[in-house]
Amino acid sequence: MMLARVCRSTVTPNLASLLKTPISSKSFIPRIQTTRLFANDGRGTFTRSARRSATISEQAVAPAGETAFTIGKGVVAGGAVLGIGSLCYYGLGFSPSMGAIDYARLWPQYVKDRIRSTYMYFGASVASSAVAAALCLRSPTMMNLMMRQSWVAMLLTLASVWGSGILVQVLPYQEGFGTKQIAWLIHTGAVGAFLAPLYLLTGPLVLRAAWYTAGVVGGLSMVAVCAPNEKFLKMGGPLAIGLGFVFASSVGSMFLPPTTALGSGLYSISLYGGLVLFSMLLLYDTQRVIKQAETYPTHDHLMRPYDPVN
Repeated sequence: MMLARVCRSTVTPNLASLLKTPISSKSFIPRIQTTRLFANDGRGTFTRSARRSATISEQAVAPAGETAFTIGKGVVAGGAVLGIGSLCYYGLGFSPSMGAIDYARLWPQYVKDRIRSTYMYFGASVASSAVAAALCLRSPTMMNLMMRQSWVAMLLTLASVWGSGILVQVLPYQEGFGTKQIAWLIHTGAVGAFLAPLYLLTGPLVLRAAWYTAGVVGGLSMVAVCAPNEKFLKMGGPLAIGLGFVFASSVGSMFLPPTTALGSGLYSISLYGGLVLFSMLLLYDTQRVIKQAETYPTHDHLMRPYDPVN
């Protein structure tokens, strides 16, 4: 009894409460939570920095926006406004220089015959290509051959178009119906067969594009006729560079879909740049035809006769 009383008297109230209170681990929890939050913040910071420093390949295959198509439409619209303004300027006689239409009254008869024959072949080429496309649309065998997605079919089609075109360029011209005219019909038929699948993909759009093309050809031909002689003949070098650039963009768009950033840029260059380049080539070719009809020799036996097909 005495020993128990001594033990009770030596224990203080604070010590007794400390002994009765169980050990708690709450002091370690904030450290653990702080460590977790610190790790999460570090991982989020690393992710954000990685997104900001995307590689060039990742940027190229990123989803496409509307910037490339907006710029292309703006360029085409600006070219249309410039073409209409040029037609009004040259057609209404505001230019101080005389145009080709003013010199037409002074042309000899052989110059008029050359120009007439050239544009007759041009119109017949368009009609022959349209007839060939219509015949291909009625033939399941031809459409099956033209719509194959294999590289062999594509290369054979391009080889037939290019090969027949080179053959037409090489053969000498003779009046009447000869070997050059046969090669010319084969070439126009190959072009029509090559364009026939487009009607199945977008029929109404193709018809609308045909009307637009007819309007563009007519309007720009009038600009070239009303403009001063050799006004657009100095554009041969830049047009060749632009043609190569558009062709490279067209080849690139075959491998990159237009839904990516780089693919949409290439597709925009191929589409809208091709429209602008086609218009400028039309101006150049119209004045080149007139210039060649005026200056090509008539009685030189050492040279080939004038070729309205080429």
